[in-house]
Amino acid sequence: MKKSVFLLLLLAGILLTTFAGNRSYPVLNNSGVTFLQTGPDDEPQFGKDSIKCVENLSLYREFFKQWKASKYTSNAIHDIIPPWRWVFNNCPKASKNTYIEGVSIMDYLISTAKNPDEKSKYIDTLMLLYDQRIKYFNQEGFVLGRKGMDMLKYRPDALESAYPVLKRSFDLELGNSDPAVLVYLFETTIKLANADKVEDAAIIDSYESVMPVIENNITTLAEKPEKQKEWTNIKEIFETAFQPYATCEVLVPLFEKKLAATPEDVELLKKIISTLDKKRCTDAPLYFDAIIRLNTLEPSATSSFFIAKGYLKMNEFEKAYPYLEKATEIEDPEKLSDVYLLMATYHREKNNLIKSREYAQKAIQNKASNGPAYILIGDLYASTASECGDNDLTKRVAFWAAVDMYSRAKQNDPSMAEDADKRIAIYARQFPTKETIFFYDLKNGDSYNVGCWINVNTIVRSSN
Repeated sequence: MKKSVFLLLLLAGILLTTFAGNRSYPVLNNSGVTFLQTGPDDEPQFGKDSIKCVENLSLYREFFKQWKASKYTSNAIHDIIPPWRWVFNNCPKASKNTYIEGVSIMDYLISTAKNPDEKSKYIDTLMLLYDQRIKYFNQEGFVLGRKGMDMLKYRPDALESAYPVLKRSFDLELGNSDPAVLVYLFETTIKLANADKVEDAAIIDSYESVMPVIENNITTLAEKPEKQKEWTNIKEIFETAFQPYATCEVLVPLFEKKLAATPEDVELLKKIISTLDKKRCTDAPLYFDAIIRLNTLEPSATSSFFIAKGYLKMNEFEKAYPYLEKATEIEDPEKLSDVYLLMATYHREKNNLIKSREYAQKAIQNKASNGPAYILIGDLYASTASECGDNDLTKRVAFWAAVDMYSRAKQNDPSMAEDADKRIAIYARQFPTKETIFFYDLKNGDSYNVGCWINVNTIVRSSN
C-alpha cells in the first residue's frame, strides 16, 4: 500500500513538472489523480487512461532526449516509437511536444524507409501530425507554413496541394511569416504559373502582397543586423525571381484583363497605377486611363498628381494645371516634393523662370534628396546664361551657378550623378577663360554674385 501511494505521488510530481508549461494541473483526491484540463471536444487532456498516457509520454520523452543528445544517431529511436505512437493515438491532447518532436521522428523514418510505399505512409503520417497539432493546439498559420514546406520537401510535384496551404499560412501570419515560407510560396506560385495551373497575375499578386512584409521587416530589424540581413537576402531572391514578370509587356496585358473584369475596383486601380509607375510603364495608355478612372471614383490630391503628370507628358499644359493645384494638398513631404517639381516643370514650359525656380526650391525644401529639382534649377541657369550679360564675362558667369546646382544634385542624390556629371562636363567648358577673368580683375576662387534674375553667390572658375 505504501509503495502504491509513493508511486502515485511520484507520478503526480512528474505530471506537475512535465505539464506546468501547458497550464495543466493534475490534483490528488480520494479517488486518485483527476485531470482538470480538457480539449475542444471535452475529452480529457490525458485521454481515457491518464495513468498509461503519462507513463508512455514520460517513456518516449526520456528516450527522445537520449536520441537528441546523440544527434539523432543512436538506436533510441526504436525505443521512442512504441510509446510515442501510443500517446499520439490515445491522448493526442497531452502535450504539444508530441507533434513538435513527432516531426523529427517522422523525418527520420521517411529518410530510412525501405521502399516507396513505406515512405509514402510516413509522409502521410507527417501531414496528419500537422493537422492534429492545429486541431488541438491552434497556431494554424505557423503550423501550415511548416506543413506546406514539408509537402514540397517530400513531394516536390505536389505544387497544387501545397500552394493553398502556404497561401493560407501567409494570409494568417502576414508580418509574422517565416521568411522561408514566403520563399516557398513565391517559388510555388511561379512554378504553377509556368505550368499554366494559375494565371501569371497570381505572381504579381503574390509579389505585391509579400514585398511590403519583407520591406517592413528590413526596416524594423535595424537593431538586429543578422535578422535584417536574412530579410535583405529574401528581398533579393524575390526581386530576382520576379524580374522576368516585371516587364511592361507582361504587366500591361495582365492588368488590362483584370480591369476589364472589375472596372470600378478602386484598390485594383491604385495597384495598377503604383505598379506601372514603379516599373516605368507610364507610356502605356492603360496607365493614364487607370488614373482618370480612379480620380472619377475617388477624387484625391494623389490621383490629381498622377493626372497632372500624364497631361504634362502629353504637353497638355493647360489641362495639367488645375490638377497640379489640387495635388498641392498632399500632406506627405516626399510626395509633395514631387508635386512641386511638376509645378516647376509646368512654369518652365510657360517660360516663367522665377516661378519655376521657386517651385523647384519648394521641392528641395520638402525633400533635400530631390536630385531632379537641383538639375532643373541648373538647367534654368544654363539656358539663360547668354541673356544675363553683355560682355565675355557676364554672359558666362551663370554657368558657374548652373554647375553649382549640378554638384549639389549628385551630392544630395547619388542616383543623379551620371546626369549631373554630363552637364558639368559640358558647361564647365563654357566658363570664362583665364584671360577674361584676369581682364575683369578677378581670379579663381573669388566670390562672385551672378546678377540678372538668377541673383546668387558663387565662386569664380576658369575654363582653362
